[in-house]
Amino acid sequence: MPITPDATVAVRSALLTQRWLDLTFIHWAVDPAAVAPLLPRGVTADTYDGAAHVGLIAFRMDKTGWLGLPGVPYFGSFPETNVRLYSVDDQGRRGVVFRSMDASRLVPVLLGRVGFRLPYSWSRMDVRSDGGTVTYTSSRRRPGTSRARSRIVAQVGPLVTEPTGLEHFLTARWGLHNTFWGGTGYLANDHPRWPLHRAELITCEENLLTAAGLPAPDGPPVSVLYSPGVPVRLGRPAGLVPRSHLRPTVP
Repeated sequence: MPITPDATVAVRSALLTQRWLDLTFIHWAVDPAAVAPLLPRGVTADTYDGAAHVGLIAFRMDKTGWLGLPGVPYFGSFPETNVRLYSVDDQGRRGVVFRSMDASRLVPVLLGRVGFRLPYSWSRMDVRSDGGTVTYTSSRRRPGTSRARSRIVAQVGPLVTEPTGLEHFLTARWGLHNTFWGGTGYLANDHPRWPLHRAELITCEENLLTAAGLPAPDGPPVSVLYSPGVPVRLGRPAGLVPRSHLRPTVP
């Protein structure tokens, strides 16, 4: 499928509705071979100019609602920080693969892990805005080697009137690939076109990438963007391919 700033397929019967607010997108380019073993069977790394990308996305989840019901004000609203990769399946559907998802509400963490088999972790988190500066902090509650944490400070810059091809590639992702119960599948989403701002990364102290099995960044990010956010509709897992029918994506 082509990379488009608008959703490729409308979600007609939403399983979930929510708002993604105050997002900072931070991306590094990596060798596709470094991410290939971390993807579910049946999908491969989606690349731009020959490079794969790792995304560190910090934001606020807001008013998550189920099956068209109004958003839940407390359990449906919380800070979240994700580490994600970019994927494509044999049907040409582009998406993301989450390597970690830190959130500050225990109930959504448990629902995400049990219901969708997503890599959620319960963390102490905070998001603060001061003028044009946004600060995100996260510290995973589980002790030991999994005690991943992050502190991100970004200065919001001018509105992007014409995003580059890379900026579209990194943000216009209309679904996720995941190993759901029964096999690898695709969960679509749709939302209005992203309002994007360029941003300056003032602080990025984190070990979330290495905790997710990725190499530590060896240089500055290739892209830093901010968005005030969008309302989102998520569909049901579709196109499940049974594990017995899947072949590994790497030798």
